[in-house]
Amino acid sequence: MKKILFYSLLTFLSVFSSCSSFLDEKPTDRLVVDNFYSSAKDGQAAVDAAYAQLNTLYNRLMYMLADLPTDDMKNGLGMPNAFLQNLEFLRIDSQNTFVKDMWVNCYAGISRANAAINNIPKITMDETLKNRLIGEARFLRALYYFNLVRFFGDVPLITKLESINDAMGPRVPKDQIYQLIIDDLSFAEANLPLRKDYGTKEEGRATKGAAKILLGKVYLTKGDYAKAKDKLAEVVEAENNFGYGLVANYADNWNPAKEPGIEAVFYLEYKKAPYTSNGEMGLAGPKYSIPGGNIGVTGSNEADIPTRELYDLFDPKDTRRSKDFKFDFLNPLTGKVLTSSIPLSGKFWLDGILSSADCDVNMHIIRYADAILMYAEALNETGSSENALAQLNRIRTRAFGDASGNLTSMSKDEFKKAVINERRLEFVHEGNRWFDLSRTGTFVQRMKDHSAYESKVAEKNKTDIALNVKDAHLLMPIPQLERDLNKELTQNPGY
Repeated sequence: MKKILFYSLLTFLSVFSSCSSFLDEKPTDRLVVDNFYSSAKDGQAAVDAAYAQLNTLYNRLMYMLADLPTDDMKNGLGMPNAFLQNLEFLRIDSQNTFVKDMWVNCYAGISRANAAINNIPKITMDETLKNRLIGEARFLRALYYFNLVRFFGDVPLITKLESINDAMGPRVPKDQIYQLIIDDLSFAEANLPLRKDYGTKEEGRATKGAAKILLGKVYLTKGDYAKAKDKLAEVVEAENNFGYGLVANYADNWNPAKEPGIEAVFYLEYKKAPYTSNGEMGLAGPKYSIPGGNIGVTGSNEADIPTRELYDLFDPKDTRRSKDFKFDFLNPLTGKVLTSSIPLSGKFWLDGILSSADCDVNMHIIRYADAILMYAEALNETGSSENALAQLNRIRTRAFGDASGNLTSMSKDEFKKAVINERRLEFVHEGNRWFDLSRTGTFVQRMKDHSAYESKVAEKNKTDIALNVKDAHLLMPIPQLERDLNKELTQNPGY
């Protein structure tokens, strides 16, 4: 999928998809929309442009908004970025640049997906391939809108761009957005191939299994547990048919020598130069969690690091802890080791035992463990407690190496708390925590409890979080810059 990330030029084609030429003649020496969509290769390029926007979205933005304003991540002492500090301490307002960038990048991805969806049908080409490409574009549009509706609630619904007025409009009820998402994913699951049916050069593209799992996540987020259970069962109860499973070693999910494994459902491939600035995760990467002068990497600030509460939550026998947190960092290029007195993020750090040729840890957008835990949650909510517990314990058995960490029978409410807690342990810094707290309505109380814990351990005084947190934080504010451009946009309550 690496080649997918090189087609950002097509943004301009999607934005100006119906603008008239200044001349009646149609030039053939440069790309114009009227003569661009003429072959299967052009359709492929249009879809690849929609994929490319994911690179910006999941490089840093998702982790800034879905992890930093939660009980899982904190801003380092050496990172004097007001926008990041405001996210951590829940001083979030409509001027926050990360909030704005999330909105802008999601709609940029939607624009690219719309260009593919609206123009590929005009191409004379193999119908199976045509529907596959449209299915990929609709999967991506659904993903972009899913992020928007979860962060912002009601948002403008844009499915075409025939004039500049199409980009300006009021927010529509989120149920309309969800219906488009469901329709898009239903088309995608019907027309996308299984993972095994793609060639090795096309690894990372949306698949039938990815569409089903994302659709299950949509139903779960909406609280439609019966539909979530049924949709996720189609994959989890037949995982071998889809080529999915849990890798034996949790840490192998971030081992470039073993990627992509059977747990990788939808992901971004990265190929970066070794130990350079930003790296594969931008500000959220571990290279920004350590003082660069001490270890020979370029970052020199502590940025987004695990909270003490998160570290303390792990059982010492839980093997995930040694991957998610690190105290000793070895740079295989210099041989220097830095020992930290506090836990730092370790999930995306390339250990010295790995190849130092490239820093290419993939970004998981959907990991199969997510499907299993969502399925467990949906089973519990629909009365299938025995199977729900079995699914949850699949994750814990892998984490502990045996059944010693398995949970036993509990009430429905106790199980829901247990599965949300397990999601916290399983998806450290993978961009899930804020969504889980928001959709379950537990964000406010959880952040108050977190504030008390962090302030007690005195690693960093977080009493302000308890004072700042409010019900409004179940959504992000509509960016003021967008409201200045589009006068029909209203603001979310509490902002």
